[in-house]
Amino acid sequence: MPSIILDAGHGGYDNGASYNGRREKDDNLALALAVGRELSEQGYPVIYTRTEDVYDSPGQKARIANASGGDYFVSFHRNSSPSPNTYSGVETLVFDDNGVKAELARNINSKLAEVGFQDLGVKERTDLTVLKRTQMPSVLVETGFLNTDQDNSLFDQRFDQIARAIAEGIIETVGGAKQSLDQVYRIQIGLYNTFEQAQYALIQAVEQGYDGDVVPWRNYYAVQLGEFDTIDEARVLEQKLRRDGYDTLIVLN
Repeated sequence: MPSIILDAGHGGYDNGASYNGRREKDDNLALALAVGRELSEQGYPVIYTRTEDVYDSPGQKARIANASGGDYFVSFHRNSSPSPNTYSGVETLVFDDNGVKAELARNINSKLAEVGFQDLGVKERTDLTVLKRTQMPSVLVETGFLNTDQDNSLFDQRFDQIARAIAEGIIETVGGAKQSLDQVYRIQIGLYNTFEQAQYALIQAVEQGYDGDVVPWRNYYAVQLGEFDTIDEARVLEQKLRRDGYDTLIVLN
């Protein structure tokens, strides 16, 4: 199964846009986590750039994404305009309007239009670090205008449908690109209380030449490496990991 990196824009001291006490960073995080739950329920490995109210620079987020080995990158934001209640709708940004990222952007917009948002289209943005520096197909979703009451009402009242719509747009795109309906064997090298702990362990493994993901599991985060059709293939990697000092567990996803 392809893995999806979900990036909640802004965070920490960076609130993003603000309107009547509402902060963009909070909406972004809530939506990223909700979309992650929808994807996980469908069996897709999910990697988060943040799961708490912390700040990482766009450059750091791109490095986190690249180090994770994830297959697709979706960044969550909310739009804003100079004057409140002037604009309404959803748009998705891409570095350039071609390839699978453009298909992903249009599928997300189409699903969000079914929920009730006006579809403002796909826009090219060559100046955004999270689109320019990430090594996988990447999009940035502007889920309505934070300073438009109509969009906020839709965001709040249909929040679950919005999360499901974005997940459906992602699955519709990546399902035919790389997804296999068969289960695969992976080697788990750790289970952590926080995403940050798991992410650190994954980065260390990647620096040693391994490839893997951070996978949410119940209330924890697992670090899993490799992807194999048979348990015998998985055991080859498991033995190498054990020689490198890792405690291992073969899991079937």
